[in-house]
Amino acid sequence: MILLDGKKLSGEIRDELKIKVDLLKAAGSKVPHLAAVLVGENPASKAYVGNKIRFCEEVGYKSTLISASTDITQTELLDIIIQLNEDEDIDGYIVQLPLPKHIDEATINLAIDHRKDVDGFHPMNFGRMAEGMTSYLPATPAGIMEILSRYNIDTDGKHCVVVGRSNIVGTPMSILLSRKGNPGNCTVTLTHSRTKDIKAELLRADIVIAAIGIPEFIKGDMIKEGAVVIDVGINRVEDSSRKSGYKLVGDVAFDEVSPKASAITPVPGGVGPMTVTALMLNTFKAATKEIY
Repeated sequence: MILLDGKKLSGEIRDELKIKVDLLKAAGSKVPHLAAVLVGENPASKAYVGNKIRFCEEVGYKSTLISASTDITQTELLDIIIQLNEDEDIDGYIVQLPLPKHIDEATINLAIDHRKDVDGFHPMNFGRMAEGMTSYLPATPAGIMEILSRYNIDTDGKHCVVVGRSNIVGTPMSILLSRKGNPGNCTVTLTHSRTKDIKAELLRADIVIAAIGIPEFIKGDMIKEGAVVIDVGINRVEDSSRKSGYKLVGDVAFDEVSPKASAITPVPGGVGPMTVTALMLNTFKAATKEIY
């Protein structure tokens, strides 16, 4: 069984990016500049943004953090986005989700200049991805594609079952793995909460992408021998033996599934680090004008 170590892979890509940024600096060229908009005091959101800012520092990117209070109005947030769209020094930016309930996320997403949408959520980028054109891919699916590519996981002609149909992970993964290319060329089944017999679908899968958001939903008897398992889930469950009072688990019951899998991502340390890494790869593409 191969452990698909996202943390290790992220470190390798971080080193690669640092070399590229050093070359830009040596040539007197502009270095990538990523901005992040953080609304409110959500601890998880603050941690995610902190990881992104720290990554920027490590590879030599410029970074800007814009913090706003939870009671910011939608109009005020849109004004910030307009300023970011017009700031020529900022190559890409993210608006950290979730946003307060009084702000419509779709409206905010549409207001982002798609050429600076390094999160890959804008319909323009989603549509270009679906057409097989160059685009900013959503960070988590892009990170998964990097894992499959760099670990030389054979996807050609394989049957992939995706569990979960969100626009952030499940649906884009189903598109990316069905496209021509490497990784790609899969036959994809997209399952979700209304699927009649998810277990039967999973038992047919050569590759499983688990992104349903239910702790340890996928058990050992739901996976066939030799399957490749990508666990996107990150869930807190109570654990009185730990100082924090909880532990992190994925959507896959790792101890049950890993003996049967040919390759599997751990939680934590699998897909999570690669999500941030993919965002940084998108930012480099924005800075070097690889995508218009």
